[in-house]
Amino acid sequence: MHNPFTPVASVPVDARNARVHEEGWQSWSPSGAYALDATPYRPTNDNWATVCYRPGVIVPEGTFQGEGLLALDPGDGSPVRLWAAADPLTEVPSIRLLVEGDTAEISADGPVKEFTGTDIRSTLADWAAGLGLAAPRPAPSVWCSWYEYFTAVTEDDIHENLRAMDTLDLPIDVVQIDDGYQKALGDWLTLSGRFRSRAGIADAIRARGRRAGIWTAPFLVDPASDLAAEHPDWLVKDADGGFAHAGRNWGHDLSILDTTHPAAAEYLTSVFTTLRAEGYDYFKVDFLYAGALDGVRHSSVDALQAYRSGIELIRDAIGEDAYLLGCGAPLLPSIGLFDAMRVSPDTAPHRRPEADDYSQPGQDPAEFTGAGRQWQHGRLWINDPDCLMARPAVETRERWAAHVEATGGLMASSDRLLSLDQWGVETTRRLLTGVDR
Repeated sequence: MHNPFTPVASVPVDARNARVHEEGWQSWSPSGAYALDATPYRPTNDNWATVCYRPGVIVPEGTFQGEGLLALDPGDGSPVRLWAAADPLTEVPSIRLLVEGDTAEISADGPVKEFTGTDIRSTLADWAAGLGLAAPRPAPSVWCSWYEYFTAVTEDDIHENLRAMDTLDLPIDVVQIDDGYQKALGDWLTLSGRFRSRAGIADAIRARGRRAGIWTAPFLVDPASDLAAEHPDWLVKDADGGFAHAGRNWGHDLSILDTTHPAAAEYLTSVFTTLRAEGYDYFKVDFLYAGALDGVRHSSVDALQAYRSGIELIRDAIGEDAYLLGCGAPLLPSIGLFDAMRVSPDTAPHRRPEADDYSQPGQDPAEFTGAGRQWQHGRLWINDPDCLMARPAVETRERWAAHVEATGGLMASSDRLLSLDQWGVETTRRLLTGVDR
């Protein structure tokens, strides 16, 4: 249930020179600055609206909207104006801007505070610095299985790349096993048929002087999983008593783990304490938007409170020394919880996204939103611009590598290392060596 929008400010603008920054809801939501005559990126179907944007929020045509943050450079030499959620950890209002003649009308559906500055990026950076967070820990350098193998990754693929890291003398701190090792979403401790031993892989990684990392989507549950069959009471419900939906992916309509249910919380804790005990100390937690979706939970807490408590449960299980990377996460409600954060949609071996929806995988959308959120780096967390792909088959690999390098954020390689040519090896080595460890 959303509150009505109420007027916040009226600002004279030079419509030819003015710019407005929209902050999207989560990692994959398009974010960046637009001219006033531009058409902002919006979802192109209902499923992507749930999975990649702020669910249940439809922005009227011709309107700019930021989720918890919206900045305006009036374009006439007057100060930049920033409207920000008054308490972003508990309430993230939508903030709208509608141009009427030579005036920008600002409204919001919740409490906001106003700030001023000289330009959009520095004003956002000053707002972030004003939160008083401790400086984030530097990120390790990473190799990730995803962008070469996707869900078809095997244990033998991991071992091949482990050997190649030594052969090619690549400075990789963490070897991260991505989606594909598990039987199903929710059945995190049950291996797929392509893997023999999770602990065994962690031991092999550590024996070579590297750290073991692993991917999960902790709040998602596949309806075909053992968890869903055996514990339907652990799933978030909708208002009609059915299961709340987190969108469609992996070919299934996905359910949501209710981390306010004591037994579900105990299960999730056991997943992460088990992985930590097996030797994993770098955790990528993905599709986190699901934990902040509205629904009927065991405890009558609001969705953002349930989300933050779910992340805190994971942090408690892995320990303060483990490295925690968020992805697909509602950004403002995540402040103070993560070491690093994906700040853009997924990259891809291709430039253009599907159906020109800038929440979808592609180098163009990853660059647009990654650049638009550069101000967050080192202030809210270490920015993750997504993985470097340097193999010859990757479209415009030189441009993508330049973007990743320019961010100064988390550096992760995601190639079959033996497929790299000389440029790919040298570029991968240079970017990973540049990590401030």
